[in-house]
Amino acid sequence: MSRARAVVIVAAVAGLITRMLIAANKPGPADVRIFHGFAKAIVRYGPIRIYEQPLPGLPVYNHPPLAGWMLLGLNELSELGIPFGTLIRSPASIADFFCAIVVFEIVRRRGSLGAAVACGVGVAASPVLIATSGYHGNTDAVAITFALVAAHLLVDRRAPLAAGVAAALSISVKFIPVVVIPALFLVAVRAGRPAFVRFSAGFAALIALVWGPVLLTVPQHLKENVLEYAGGGYRLWGLVRFADLLGLPQSFITYIEGDGHFIFVLACVAAGVWLAWLRPAQLPVVVAVTMSLLLLLSTASALQYLTWAAAGLFVVGFWEGAAYSCLLGLTAVLGYQGRSAVHWSETVLHLAELGWVVLAGGLVSGVRKIIAARPQPPARPPAGRNPAAASCAEQRTGCAVN
Repeated sequence: MSRARAVVIVAAVAGLITRMLIAANKPGPADVRIFHGFAKAIVRYGPIRIYEQPLPGLPVYNHPPLAGWMLLGLNELSELGIPFGTLIRSPASIADFFCAIVVFEIVRRRGSLGAAVACGVGVAASPVLIATSGYHGNTDAVAITFALVAAHLLVDRRAPLAAGVAAALSISVKFIPVVVIPALFLVAVRAGRPAFVRFSAGFAALIALVWGPVLLTVPQHLKENVLEYAGGGYRLWGLVRFADLLGLPQSFITYIEGDGHFIFVLACVAAGVWLAWLRPAQLPVVVAVTMSLLLLLSTASALQYLTWAAAGLFVVGFWEGAAYSCLLGLTAVLGYQGRSAVHWSETVLHLAELGWVVLAGGLVSGVRKIIAARPQPPARPPAGRNPAAASCAEQRTGCAVN
């Protein structure tokens, strides 16, 4: 076990070094400049008042409150002489390091040790994640990592308080994991009152600390900028891309890009809750599938969004993750080499279309594996026993108590 974990850690270190070398030597897409502009604005207005400020030359500031504090800290570090372009790619790159280890821990409890090593190394070496974290540097990878950590802590580690904190952190750096929060709460409820109370306490405490000041100060601007943000209007990916190719009415495309996108968000929430109800012990896989479904149904387009499914499909299985990472990794690399990360060439568009089909296949595989898993309600450790030790006896493959 220790040797297998060490292999994944070495791969994760190599992956982190690769990402940071790219971050230090490549200028990155326009988002690097945009984030630098956001950071300067936050220095001027603060991470709370930033939401109500007009930002000439910059897009809408649509990031949750914790991202503002992160940008404030990164700007302080840049004053020490570290290039901001390198710093802004660091959180996602570091998140990938931990994500590789978390995926290893999740998979080894549900499959063979060899599969766990392959999946962990796959995350570390994923072309999609190297491109989106090391070159692009948005916060998507951080949010996905915290979401997987929350599920792992809740059902594998029996640490509901820490799981609640991780769940709150996931939506505090990027709001997209909100689709998995109901499934997390459902499993916490089924784990018993003590687990639910601890999970809720951890979640509520972090939300109050990070979101509270903004909600009390500029609630309307937070709602408009973050909670109601529907993504860019580019027709590059998924449903919108196919609707455009099929010549569907402009009114339909406008609707699904606007208010209609909430239907797809609710579908993802419903799917996650249903799967979590059926197989609560498979919660990490449920989180992975739900985030992948969100990408499949997304009506917004951006290369960094490909992050949403990259690690998750390795949770589903090595071949699902490898197929997605290789094909969409090529899509991302070619996309970033184009004249703009939001203007894709015909080659990139066709690769993305094929990648969408591969993603759909990975999702079908994930749902089948969740349903095929042996039904196993969340365990309630008997009083007086170590929760981690109790969970080992109740897991199919066991776990190491260190």
